[in-house]
Amino acid sequence: MILTYDVGEKKVNRVRKHLKKYLVWTQNSVFEGEITEAKLQKCLNEIERLIDKQVDSVYIYVAGNSKNVVKHKLGVEKAFDTMIL
Repeated sequence: MILTYDVGEKKVNRVRKHLKKYLVWTQNSVFEGEITEAKLQKCLNEIERLIDKQVDSVYIYVAGNSKNVVKHKLGVEKAFDTMIL
């Protein structure tokens, strides 16, 4: 699964910190990883309380089978998990 978000500047850190509990931070405003349906629903319910649906957006891309997803990258792979906020 891949999750991207575009939220107001004042909410970015709160949303990012929340998502790090569930997924791996791979780029600015991009998370990825495997997650159960129940945990995804819990995560999204909590995110709904942090964002303003009139101006903010969250996109969730779900692959039915992770074995069919191939990830390619160009350039340096960022290690956001090791960064201190």
